[in-house]
Amino acid sequence: MAAAPSGTPHLGVRPDWLALTREPALEPDLPIVDAHHHLWDRPEGRYLFDDLLADMKAGHDVRATVFVQSRSMYRPDGPESLRPVGEVEFANGVAAQAASGLYGRRAACAAIVACADLTLGDAVEPVLDALERAGGDRLRGIRNQTAWHAHPEVVSNPVPPKPGLLAHAGFREGARRLGRRGLTLDVWAYHTQLAEVAALADACPDTTIVLDHCGGPIGVGPYAGRRAEAFAEWQVGMAALSRRPNLVVKLGGLAMRVGGHAFHERARPPGSLDLAEAWRPVIGACLDLFGPQRCLFESNFPVDKGMVSYGVLWNAFKRLAAGASPAETAALFHGTACRIYRLDAAVISGVP
Repeated sequence: MAAAPSGTPHLGVRPDWLALTREPALEPDLPIVDAHHHLWDRPEGRYLFDDLLADMKAGHDVRATVFVQSRSMYRPDGPESLRPVGEVEFANGVAAQAASGLYGRRAACAAIVACADLTLGDAVEPVLDALERAGGDRLRGIRNQTAWHAHPEVVSNPVPPKPGLLAHAGFREGARRLGRRGLTLDVWAYHTQLAEVAALADACPDTTIVLDHCGGPIGVGPYAGRRAEAFAEWQVGMAALSRRPNLVVKLGGLAMRVGGHAFHERARPPGSLDLAEAWRPVIGACLDLFGPQRCLFESNFPVDKGMVSYGVLWNAFKRLAAGASPAETAALFHGTACRIYRLDAAVISGVP
């Protein structure tokens, strides 16, 4: 993947720099479902199946992955609401390629989280029908661009989202319709939006909400140099969310620029001990609040690849899960993901 152009919120990937820190995989036989990654061909770079496959071969036993909407491969024409169907067709094609067996026991894109404009409310139904047809039996959820903050430095998407979507009446109706279909709602929100996420969870009690990237603790802009204050605010919001039984949280996404951990500015990339030390307060609080049965690890690649390599990332997660029981470890690394995204044991080839 080429370096991102200047001005984009995603850090460029520097393979030569990443290669300066190499580690053997810890617990290489632990089955993993990577619960969140992207594939794209966009101006800021490319990350396609070959790139994902190379990362999956970093020594960890990654059995399956969950593809999450990436704003790539949209249809170039037709109704605006149906253009994201092209991305699902693309992801499903990658899933079929991986399922061929030619690339080993790695079910890439075994579950697909697509984009559909939920502000359409009940009019989103034909869009969901089209997405389900395109995804075959792999469509599992929907995500919209919802992470918003007024400060210009707090940005994590090349296309800025509209403010207030989580409270939009149409969005909530669309989210409720996901629950009726057995589809999840992935939500990427900053910690300053967690009260909105809680209200959304209350308004859609029959929809499983998957909170991405640990609830987005901000470390830049107005929170630069104020990590303790940001953590305190984040913790209050996450504690409230933990009381919503229809919500689970993805553990990861902490190597984005918006999080304020500037590992990419170092002469050498971080090792797993560095990452575990930096991320322990947030990951540990998530585990304490939600428990392993409501937490699932994610790579958020290639976004997080601007700071850390795939192998080192999963080593950090394994260090952070040290001390968990075998059942808790299984939940964190594959069990919760399998339950939330309805992955069949046969699909992931041997994961119980």
